[in-house]
Amino acid sequence: MDEIKTLVANITEGIQEKKGNGIVVADMTGVEGAICRYFVICQGNSPMQVEAIADSVEEFARKKSHEKPVKVVGLPLAHWVAMDYTDVIVHVFLPETRSYYNLEALWEDARLTSIPDLD
Repeated sequence: MDEIKTLVANITEGIQEKKGNGIVVADMTGVEGAICRYFVICQGNSPMQVEAIADSVEEFARKKSHEKPVKVVGLPLAHWVAMDYTDVIVHVFLPETRSYYNLEALWEDARLTSIPDLD
């Protein structure tokens, strides 16, 4: 379990590296029927920033946790990029897309932790 928490920390660091904001970690371990153990949700202000955040997450996870995503979807439009690390799924949104899907409310049984934005 410590390896998974380290992966989440490295993913968060990758998001912060590209000034991703609104980071929320959803601990899904107590949610019956959950598809993974953690969601990491964040946003960028433009499709270019969303793509840069996804690239940074992939780099930090690979270099620091020796993990590669099983699947990455959404890069062509970069309104919502989902990165599947099996036990951790990363969601990088544009603000309006994030608001529309509102994953935090959808998984309201999860324990949510907000990570402060870096200046």
